[in-house]
Amino acid sequence: MEFKDILEIMIEKNASDIFIRVASPLKARINSFIETVCDEEFKLENVDAMVREITKEREREHLKTRHSCEFALWYKDFWRFRVSIFYQRDTPSMVIRKIDLRIPTFDKLNLPVVVLEKFCHERRGLILLTGITGSGKSTTIASMMEYINQNFGRHILTVEEPVEFTFSDKKAIINQREIGVDVANYGDALRQFALHSPDVIYIGNIRDSDTCRAALTAAETGVLVFSTMHTVNTTGTVERIINFFPPHQHQLILNQLSTLLRGVLTQRLVPRADNSGLIPAYESLILSPSISRLFRENKLYELPKYIAAGDVYGMKTFHQCLLELVQNGSITPQTALEYADKKEELEMELRNRDLL
Repeated sequence: MEFKDILEIMIEKNASDIFIRVASPLKARINSFIETVCDEEFKLENVDAMVREITKEREREHLKTRHSCEFALWYKDFWRFRVSIFYQRDTPSMVIRKIDLRIPTFDKLNLPVVVLEKFCHERRGLILLTGITGSGKSTTIASMMEYINQNFGRHILTVEEPVEFTFSDKKAIINQREIGVDVANYGDALRQFALHSPDVIYIGNIRDSDTCRAALTAAETGVLVFSTMHTVNTTGTVERIINFFPPHQHQLILNQLSTLLRGVLTQRLVPRADNSGLIPAYESLILSPSISRLFRENKLYELPKYIAAGDVYGMKTFHQCLLELVQNGSITPQTALEYADKKEELEMELRNRDLL
């Protein structure tokens, strides 16, 4: 099987990810589940040949020294793939993620349009898109970047590892920097950003205290900063940010968040009731006066209660969102319970409403 055949299988089956491993058949993630899509097992020479075919000297050097590398590649007109090559059991393996370059509108995303537009109209602050790998964060970010691009005359600067979605300038000008290609690392890129006069910065992922501190500093200087984190709900996102720093700095970070964090949107892709694909369930936190006060007073344990009562600001909990998706027939009650944070509470409410 040639590499281009694998990409065609991904497109044909609408797979989000494909998995290539020595002595294993070709497997794909389709509607969040792993399936075998070809029974023939890969031999070591097959995988080695694919690696040589799709890598450049830079990636081969990374594989030699780090035993892993990540990059993106184009295929035909509308498809881009993010490739991760790594070693396991002393043999190369690949995980390939499909990126549809046809950036969807907010309506097509099945996410809260008013909330996303509100985020895009902000001029400064920090906005976070969070969720596990494969939850649609990158697609939502791309939709917001494109909305700004179409509606505002701003300079958008992205720092990504690797660049996934690509853009054509409209009202905005967009510069995209790839780690390892255009700049050495996130730290260097974020130290240089002030020289580039951005209005909007997209940081591919906040994964450590240095990146988080740089994002907060950029937001303090009057730039609108977007980024992603691998957290499962909004409260966990805030706690993760705080725990990047030593305890004696926690109150300082909370005070910064009370003015800088404009909002958090956490996503989970869940199977539709008719098995036609996935639909996002989400939780949204918006910086209301009450939420700001909770940060300053370090009462994060009260966040879920205030999010649940913050509909007027556009806030919603996963519990509320999953219940709505069941009520409108988008997902089954069993799916809602599978993806709920508090299954017992959701089960009780579903029964009370005769939905289970």
